[in-house]
Amino acid sequence: MSARKQKVSYFYDPDFGQYYFGPEHAMKPFRANMTWELILNYGLHERMSIYNPRLLSNIEMTKFHTDDYVAFLQQISPSDATITQEDTNNFSIGEDCPPFVGIFPYCQRSCGGSVTGAAHLNAGHSDIAVNWMGGMHHAKRNEASGFCYANDIVLGILELLKVHARVLYIDIDIHHGDGVEEAFYTTDRVMTVSFHKHGNSFFPGTGDLGDVGAEDGSGYAVNVALNDGMDDESYTTLFKAVIRDVMEHFRPGAIVLQCGADSLANDRLGCFNLTIGGHGECVDFVKSLGLPLMVLGGGGYTLRNVARCWAYETALCVGASLPEEVPHHRFYEYYAPDYSLNLVKNNQQNLNSKRDLEKIYQKIHEQLQSLAPAPGVGLAVMPKPQECDLQADIDMAEDGAGNIRVSQTEADLSRTMDAEDRQGLRMKEFVEQD
Repeated sequence: MSARKQKVSYFYDPDFGQYYFGPEHAMKPFRANMTWELILNYGLHERMSIYNPRLLSNIEMTKFHTDDYVAFLQQISPSDATITQEDTNNFSIGEDCPPFVGIFPYCQRSCGGSVTGAAHLNAGHSDIAVNWMGGMHHAKRNEASGFCYANDIVLGILELLKVHARVLYIDIDIHHGDGVEEAFYTTDRVMTVSFHKHGNSFFPGTGDLGDVGAEDGSGYAVNVALNDGMDDESYTTLFKAVIRDVMEHFRPGAIVLQCGADSLANDRLGCFNLTIGGHGECVDFVKSLGLPLMVLGGGGYTLRNVARCWAYETALCVGASLPEEVPHHRFYEYYAPDYSLNLVKNNQQNLNSKRDLEKIYQKIHEQLQSLAPAPGVGLAVMPKPQECDLQADIDMAEDGAGNIRVSQTEADLSRTMDAEDRQGLRMKEFVEQD
């Protein structure tokens, strides 16, 4: 652990939970609001600076995404009759990535948190920036993919590259971080390291151990391709060994950590067997490296587990210990029957033998050893970082009692938990019951 207390900035917009992919869709943005409620009631907000991030502009989004795609995101809505089937096919809008009301402001909020967080790190205002609204690692330059429309991670890394010669991206979502890897596949300034389930047609089907990058980026894509059932001991042992090697050979100036919670046990779409403690151990290890760190969300489809996990990992970021029992708050009922911060792993068999994991590590070790010494980038040719306007990104307002003031949207949701919300849906549809 770093001896100096690290400054943590937390990016959150209470309006984020209003976006709704549909009643049958696994992605529920409301999990960010559930996470915030735990953070608030555990008192973690008192240990960090809370920011309501600005909305990222369409021009800023085109630093990665194409003009046509960003214009399409600004235009599309479920009721827009001018959107053609060709448009939806070209930009991969469909069952996984449906059109819903407010797609573009949803993307603006997610991306705004990551880009503003990166700017805070660049300016030295924060040591750790947390944006659980972000982590949308599947979005491509010109299309949506895997519940992701705009790639906040790529945009955040591009901001970090204005100051840092090398940026390390680590992904512990159960799905391969294909959109981020693809964006930086041919550069040696960003190393992507993804720990994910691979094989048996598991989405997105990429991320083989042998996929290592191309051209200048050859060797700078690291894919830890795993089978079902990864448990805490196997995962954390391999994770630490790989990241130690990566740090030795790549020597980054900043780290972006995508903390997809679908790698937890009992996730609706996952097949690993990690506990919150095991998942969090990876976060704590990366924090201990002492570099500027951006911590992002990602997948995670059993909402109460996602909220517990991200609240716990927020506590790790600020150096706090949390009691086992979930505090009483307006979503308390969803943590029944045990009302515990932790989750119990299942009896799933770990299909990753010790020998298999040793082979994976050895292959990656050899890949990293073959790299040239860490590349340098002259500061004279590096663009200046975006100005970090702390007046524009002011702390969320506090009332006289020192409580974080919520928006009217969130207050309305609180009052209508047992009634229909603005979209004609019951609040309980935001949080699935097993």
